[in-house]
Amino acid sequence: MNQLDLKGRHAVITGAATGLGYAIAQRMLESGARVTLWDRDAKALGAAVDSLEKSCSDAVVSCVTVDVARHEEVVAATEQTIAWANVDALVNSAGVTGPNTRLWDYPVDSWRQVFEVNVHGLFYCCREMSAHMRARNQGRIVNIASVAGKEGNPNASAYSASKAAVIGLTKSLGKELADTHIRVNCVTPAAVKTAIFDQMTREHIQFMLGKIPMGRFGLPQEVAAMVAWMCTEECSFATGAVFDLSGGRSTY
Repeated sequence: MNQLDLKGRHAVITGAATGLGYAIAQRMLESGARVTLWDRDAKALGAAVDSLEKSCSDAVVSCVTVDVARHEEVVAATEQTIAWANVDALVNSAGVTGPNTRLWDYPVDSWRQVFEVNVHGLFYCCREMSAHMRARNQGRIVNIASVAGKEGNPNASAYSASKAAVIGLTKSLGKELADTHIRVNCVTPAAVKTAIFDQMTREHIQFMLGKIPMGRFGLPQEVAAMVAWMCTEECSFATGAVFDLSGGRSTY
């Protein structure tokens, strides 16, 4: 494993109790960062902290129970986290897939829930943390989008549309902060086998696999490696950029 330099940095990772968020936290700890895990599942958060402390020697891990879809909770979590230490990196990993169904049958409440978490929640986190980073004129923001946001997946209109919104928000915020020392980028993974698969139908999972030329799903550790690098000082000239992690699926 390549050694990245995140020593002395403090990273906040949303949706960090499981899946991609957990893998990203682990990689950043192994690179010397201190991490604060944000997640709405308090029990899973506690288990994640225990696991990370056991797997990473000298790990400095804290956590905050927060529902990113609620702005007031994000404001409170930001204040609590900053009171511990200034934040150098924010990774927005919290997300939901929603049901797999045709648009004309899509439940309206489910559509709203997908956007509340994937778009509004990400906006709240970027809004509060970018203000903190601007005051210090330094920081990194990495948003987890999806190849679905570039290409659109059938039977996943809310998820695809929400991830397209993440890409657009990343590009806008990256340009707004381009004259600072803050960099804002996103990654667009193809399907990565995590617990989020539990929200999908078997048919949809097979559809996604069939679209990947490498013939396999991505690994959480592969996404974590890219994200960790994007939080280093070496990622200095890319902002508002979209980094592909699709096993050859993406054509642009």
